[in-house]
Amino acid sequence: MNRPLADEYPEYYNQYINLVKEGDILSILEEQSTFVQGFLTGIPEDLGDKSYAFGKWTLKEILGHMIDNERIMAYRFLRIVRGDKQQLPGFDQDEYVLHGKFFRRTIKDLIDEKLLVRASNLILFRTVDEDDLLLRGTFNDIEISARALLFVIAGHELHHIDFIKQNHLSA
Repeated sequence: MNRPLADEYPEYYNQYINLVKEGDILSILEEQSTFVQGFLTGIPEDLGDKSYAFGKWTLKEILGHMIDNERIMAYRFLRIVRGDKQQLPGFDQDEYVLHGKFFRRTIKDLIDEKLLVRASNLILFRTVDEDDLLLRGTFNDIEISARALLFVIAGHELHHIDFIKQNHLSA
């Protein structure tokens, strides 16, 4: 599966898509699960509710955001590959985090959920063929291909893993 072409997604998503290495995106998404599980499992539970700066998301909130974002992007992917032409709504990530109550959960619980979400999504992603991946849908008045969404999911995760390393674990 080739990388999405520039006309398959808004320029904004380059910040995520450009982080994804060359190769089969489904294999990359699967490899990420293994890496992320190992990486996150090594984080002490006492860091979960800490933020690197006042008013910034805690580590648990970032993990919750990563889960929410992947679910939403996978839902958009599903709607696109099923031929749904309706404009899809956006979402306010800050409101999702605010109402996510991630402070009530453990890092382990969030890791488990993240892995289950990815495993479920991989089953869905493997059911489509190359032609389906070129289908496009719209949300927030932007057009994007199903293929580009797969790369956005992978790149978004890479972005936040790097962010965690730099801002939550650098001390």
